[in-house]
Amino acid sequence: MSQSMRTGIDLYRSGKYDDALVFFLALPSGNIETNHELAYYIGLCYARLERYDDALVYLEQVVTTDTDLARVYQCRMILSVLYTITGRTRLADFELRKLLDSGYESAQVFSSLAYIAWEHRDGPAAISWYEKALALDGENSNAMNGLAYILAESGTDLTRALTMGKKAVDRDPDNPAYLDSLAWVYYKLGFAAEARAFSKRARDKMSGNETIAAHFTEIQNNPGRQR
Repeated sequence: MSQSMRTGIDLYRSGKYDDALVFFLALPSGNIETNHELAYYIGLCYARLERYDDALVYLEQVVTTDTDLARVYQCRMILSVLYTITGRTRLADFELRKLLDSGYESAQVFSSLAYIAWEHRDGPAAISWYEKALALDGENSNAMNGLAYILAESGTDLTRALTMGKKAVDRDPDNPAYLDSLAWVYYKLGFAAEARAFSKRARDKMSGNETIAAHFTEIQNNPGRQR
């Protein structure tokens, strides 16, 4: 790694994404190895600055031309996230399956595939992917939360949903998505007081989220049976 690249990387790691981006864009392209590393960090800077379409251009360049497998795998994961954020879930699914095809398996990949399956309204597939994630990492908070929410939403195995939801919140008690999922489980079980309490905590931490806001309104206005 050249000293010039190191300066830009230090700016990036310090959270100075605008400065890092300006620095990287001013660098000469250099040889092909430097090109890949440069494209990688420019893509990361754009992603951090939420300029997703610009980020995609550079990160896609890495996955199609780089020979550094670790960097390619990381870029495919980032691409799957960016495609999901921008509503291009079919492309996100493609990147994740390319990882599986290459032999790269992780709880994060399986959880991401589960989320996409759920977005495509395929509950059984989503549950199956989350189960695969938990088989690899039984304490994965994201997978526990996702599975808890789907089980609650489908009204099946609410006891397990409660167990998974509580474990996820115990591991990350300030995560609004986890708080919302647990609130929804309690709501489906008929524990009105608990549902309202956790729903309020989720709403207070992320009031702008449509799903959390909708759950909060329903739980507060329709308490259901008390236990």
